[in-house]
Amino acid sequence: MVAKSRLGREIACLSGALRALRATTHIGRNRSRVFPHVVSELAAAHGDRVALISHRETYSYAELEARANAYARWARAHGVAKGDVVALLMPNRPDYLALWIGVTRVGGVVALLNTNLTGAPLAHCVSIVKPKHVVVSADLEAAYLSAGHLVAVDPEPVVWLHESGFSDWPRIDEAVAELSGAALPPDELPALDIDDKALFIYTSGTTGHPKAANINHYRLMAISHGFYGAMGVRPTDRMYDCLPMYHTVGGVIAACSPLIGGASVVIRERFHATRFWDDVVASECTLAEYIGELCRYLIHTPECEAEKRHKLRLVCGNGLRPDVWPIFAERFKVPTILEWYAATEGNVALFNFDGTPGAVGRIPWYMKHKFPTKIVRFDVEAGEPVRGPDGLCVECGPDEVGEVVGRILNDPSKPSARFEGYADPEATKKKILTDAFEKGDRWFRTGDLMKKDASGYFFFIDRIGDTFRWRGENVATSEVSETISVFPGVKEVTVYGVAVPGYDGRAGMAVVVAESEGVDLEALYAFLERQLPHFARPVFLRLGRELEVTGTFKQRKIELVKEGCDPTVVPDPILLNHPIDRRFAPFDVELYEAVVAKRLRL
Repeated sequence: MVAKSRLGREIACLSGALRALRATTHIGRNRSRVFPHVVSELAAAHGDRVALISHRETYSYAELEARANAYARWARAHGVAKGDVVALLMPNRPDYLALWIGVTRVGGVVALLNTNLTGAPLAHCVSIVKPKHVVVSADLEAAYLSAGHLVAVDPEPVVWLHESGFSDWPRIDEAVAELSGAALPPDELPALDIDDKALFIYTSGTTGHPKAANINHYRLMAISHGFYGAMGVRPTDRMYDCLPMYHTVGGVIAACSPLIGGASVVIRERFHATRFWDDVVASECTLAEYIGELCRYLIHTPECEAEKRHKLRLVCGNGLRPDVWPIFAERFKVPTILEWYAATEGNVALFNFDGTPGAVGRIPWYMKHKFPTKIVRFDVEAGEPVRGPDGLCVECGPDEVGEVVGRILNDPSKPSARFEGYADPEATKKKILTDAFEKGDRWFRTGDLMKKDASGYFFFIDRIGDTFRWRGENVATSEVSETISVFPGVKEVTVYGVAVPGYDGRAGMAVVVAESEGVDLEALYAFLERQLPHFARPVFLRLGRELEVTGTFKQRKIELVKEGCDPTVVPDPILLNHPIDRRFAPFDVELYEAVVAKRLRL
């Protein structure tokens, strides 16, 4: 990638923003046109053109429309009225999209369940949305059986099986196969509006139970059309989608946005790092979507011949960290990297249209009125934004770290500024900041710490729950992780704070997963002394074998934090950044007791 001049960056930013705006401005003007209607229009326009491709089934635009109509008839026949919920537990496949398009066509709301969950967490996700029906793929029958008896919904939902399994649940695929795929008569379709609910999409659950975010038809239209414009989708494009379709990125951005432009989508059930480039080449894809640590996994795979033959013109996603970006760009030579930032349920959206490495997006001065987004000073210990003598929040200056917030407006002419909240009213309340800059104003709290430079570029620093205080200073776990990750022999790393009995704050611990050749611990100690201030250097190193991530490749730290630094609890070897020996020393029970008794002070 060739670095752009200042003028080049400005042109890229403006042209990208205009593409996205042109693709979305019509949504608020035609409030009764929702995504299922768009699918019908696309089928009429593109007919037999291939829309969705997978190893399970492939649908043309016309076949997708017909399948969605059959699912719509199934929903009507089984009492799904406007606002009723159908929960869906199914792996990635074209029929996944057809089902929720069909149910939302007749006014139903589809809850997209995380296919990695079982037992109580899965039961929680089902219970909070109170579904009338639950559709379970035969692949995930055992997962739902582990949770079904824990589901607290009255009346109990009807469970349907998709394809053959071992339970006696009714088969939805058999029922749908007998139904017509013709367009439903107008008198069988409810009046829908962009304010009506369409989907429940769950948060990743990196800091606790997932929350069910309300996705109304406006948001569904805005995401699909906005990313169609942002990516500049062409009819000749083919998107590679290996991300979970229960999440916004894999299920709406990658799966739906290309369809708006008449393109095709190659759907894979999951991401395989070692097979990624072979599959991208074989499927002749020109676009790909990434998220979280996916790009880091790719740069750690052995070089292969296919990575030099791909036809990708653009990769789009979020979570490409500054330490990975230049390596990914240089090695794989994808012409355009479109990094962005947004929350499924939030009203803050940022795009990095000009490819400035490390930035998650930019709001130039001439767009500030369109996207009211600020960074406010944040007190890590209190867990709340800082308020000045006047009781109002304090906006951060250039390069000052704080929480990103977006203005909530219930203005029909500005639907993108709304916050639809969650299925749980209490969870919704916690995300709203009131009286921030004037009496009565309301702002969506992203829960993310960022800084913004003088040119308007936003840089992600940390999740609020991840940043901790040690020795009176704030420690951003992402910055420590990025420093360690570039050291030779480090394959993966995650950083978090742990409580140490008798000490204020939390001490930094880094879980390091080494490459096969291992890590030179003496050299790592010296490297961290040079690269990090004393308070940010990890007090403990935990030598792990692998890191747990969510289905969207975000590192999950909850259990690691709970395990703390007690060597009798932690199953992996621990090393102490020894304050006297000035090295990473094995941290055993004897040393732990010395630290707790303060015979050895950290």
